[in-house]
Amino acid sequence: MSTQKFLFASLFFLTTFLSFSQQNQGFSVSGKVVENSGETIPFATVVVEKTGLSVISDENGNYILKNVPSGKHTFKISAMGFAVQKKQIEVSGNLEVSIKMDSELQELESVTVLGRSQTDKVNKQAYSVTAIDAKKLHNSTLDLSHALDRVSGVRNREAGGVGSRSELSINGFSGNQIKVFIDGVPMDNFGSSFQMNNIPINLADRVEVYKGVVPIWLGGDALGGAINIVTNSKPRTYVDASYSFGSFNTHRSSINAGYTAKSGFTTEINAFQNYSDNNYWVNVDVADLNTGAYFPNQRVRRFHDKYRNETVILNVGITGKKYADKLMIGFTGGENKADIQTGARMVSVFGQIYRKGSIVMPTLKYQVKDLFTKGLNVNVTGNYNFGYEQNIDTVFRRYNWFGDYKQYEGAGGERSRTLRKFYNNNGIATANATYTLNDRHSFMVNNTFNTFDRKESDELVPESLVYKQPKKTQKNVLGLGYKLDYNEKWSTSVFLKDYSLKTTYSRSYNPSGATGDIAYQKYVDHTSTTGYGAATSYYLKHNLQIKASYEKTYRLPTPEEIFGNVNDNLEGNLSLKPESSNNYNIGASYQTSFNVKNALSFDVNLLHRNAVDFIRPTLNNNQTMTTNVNQGKVTNYGIDGEVRYSYGNRFTAGFNATYQNIRNKTMYEPNQNYVSPFYNDRIPNMPYLFGNADATMFFNNVWKKGNNLSVGYNLLYVHTYYLSWPSMGSKDSKLEIPQQFSHDLNAVYTMANGKYNIAFECKNFLDNKLYDNFSLQKPSRAFYIKFRYYFSKSNN
Repeated sequence: MSTQKFLFASLFFLTTFLSFSQQNQGFSVSGKVVENSGETIPFATVVVEKTGLSVISDENGNYILKNVPSGKHTFKISAMGFAVQKKQIEVSGNLEVSIKMDSELQELESVTVLGRSQTDKVNKQAYSVTAIDAKKLHNSTLDLSHALDRVSGVRNREAGGVGSRSELSINGFSGNQIKVFIDGVPMDNFGSSFQMNNIPINLADRVEVYKGVVPIWLGGDALGGAINIVTNSKPRTYVDASYSFGSFNTHRSSINAGYTAKSGFTTEINAFQNYSDNNYWVNVDVADLNTGAYFPNQRVRRFHDKYRNETVILNVGITGKKYADKLMIGFTGGENKADIQTGARMVSVFGQIYRKGSIVMPTLKYQVKDLFTKGLNVNVTGNYNFGYEQNIDTVFRRYNWFGDYKQYEGAGGERSRTLRKFYNNNGIATANATYTLNDRHSFMVNNTFNTFDRKESDELVPESLVYKQPKKTQKNVLGLGYKLDYNEKWSTSVFLKDYSLKTTYSRSYNPSGATGDIAYQKYVDHTSTTGYGAATSYYLKHNLQIKASYEKTYRLPTPEEIFGNVNDNLEGNLSLKPESSNNYNIGASYQTSFNVKNALSFDVNLLHRNAVDFIRPTLNNNQTMTTNVNQGKVTNYGIDGEVRYSYGNRFTAGFNATYQNIRNKTMYEPNQNYVSPFYNDRIPNMPYLFGNADATMFFNNVWKKGNNLSVGYNLLYVHTYYLSWPSMGSKDSKLEIPQQFSHDLNAVYTMANGKYNIAFECKNFLDNKLYDNFSLQKPSRAFYIKFRYYFSKSNN
């Protein structure tokens, strides 16, 4: 057993032993933490001074302290945005005590504050997790992926502007290695009409980022972590509508509304729209199509990159019943159209290719608490996407970056003549059950099933055998877990996961040897394996938490990685193997306050990843598309952390930084008997040092009492990294993605206690050159304005 595994196992068994060895004594004190208005305060910290006892109230403000010794005690209650309260309580038996808190800070929604509450329940988990309060960003023009770009350890990788291909990287693992969920439901089958960089931030109540180790209740396979988008599911009547306009003829609008009757009848609608010409400035080398004259480093506008999408999510059902806390039947529909400006790199430029797609997805959600017996909670979901994706390339031309083109005779295309259309027929069903035996012990089982059956056609070649070949997968992930809680200080979880994948496909061969004689042979592959993990957390003090987690995890190749997706410039690879990794995390968080209004928090996370058959993207032979390959062995040692300071309701600032040393440890490449020249190289096209800094000032009662103004700044930094293997080529010939600084400014004015809001933003205001995947340039300086209306009526 390695030293790391031994230390982790020792820590786990020591914490478990000590937690069981404690003796119960004393009385229980329970109650509710509320504002003076009567509204509940979730996640408040209740501390019994000089006893070491503390607890965090739940999302409804309820708390319970056990084993409180008899006698007089001072209870200290704190919550973000409220003055600290102290209350003298004499305990001589079990008590129920409600606590009222006075507001110290007026809530002001800001576009840059990603500060984490001291009492945020999600961040208190034993897992390495960061949760951001999306409500504080609802006035911004950010989408979900760009909001996550400001979290330590996370990078948003995208191919361009609005609607471009986007993926998230967490601690060096990216793309499909990171699983994305909405309210715990995998987004694997949502299609191109519903992706992270076109979902408005207003859809989310909070966003949870799990780094490396993923809790059992988030089903599915993930190598490097998970993103869970949590919407506000509380029964209520509300309207949240917004519209923004900005540079490059960009328009975004969204409306989120819901109604819950006293009878429990509930209806919800979420609709959003994005449009942009994406005609931002780029610096490229251009060659004249007729003379061959070369024009280096030209500043030109993108001319074929328009994007639009419209999506609506409708749910109707009942809530608050004994037999169903929530039973909703829903429908998600949408469509998108995107011009394709470049190939995988900007040396390829197109002027007519475009893609389009749709999402047609019925959904079902069922949640019930205390099913059959107290403590048994069940959550079942299902959806099936009947939508399609299509790539259109029928114009036989060659373009350059000046927008000039050369027309060719005959039938052809800019890349590969096609009207290829496919229906992925992708469905997901999840079932999650949790049984809480008592205050200490709980058990969980989760099962996630995914089915995929691609049907293809191309009206240009309707009889082609290529599109008649099977492309099917069936994936199932079953998880079992156990959680032990003790005295609000110690929490430990262990879990086991079973992974299985069935893939049906065909390969071509030549039965006779004659030219043009092609036949296909069908294959069915089965893959099955088991993973496991654990997470533990301990509070040395009520404001100082240490945590550790480990997972032996597997990720099965996705259908797109196996079969390809021409809409995303992705070429398939039928030979891909599952990737696996040993993921370790050790972290600590500390919060303190001084001189009444000053608050300071620190978070740090040490990580180690040891991956085998690591799946990474690389360019295909002509560099117009990407494909995925297995890299034999990859390791990553890293650290990320965040520091945040706030002064009352006047000022907040913070910064985070991430360093990840992700290396190729494959000594021998396939079919080689000599050491790989790239052994111990950093993995190419992967940033390894980056960070964020932000600061916001708040001004209350501006022009009118109750109207507030915030002014903020955000900095994004990415260090230089190589596009290809560092050992490849001479120093002068190496392709690199240069150091980057992106500066954003914003101002938010809220009126009528947040009912009416207006925001101004300038992104990349110094107009620096920004790059990402395979040195694709990101948007130049841009200005935006957003108008938002919000009304809510609680049904409690």
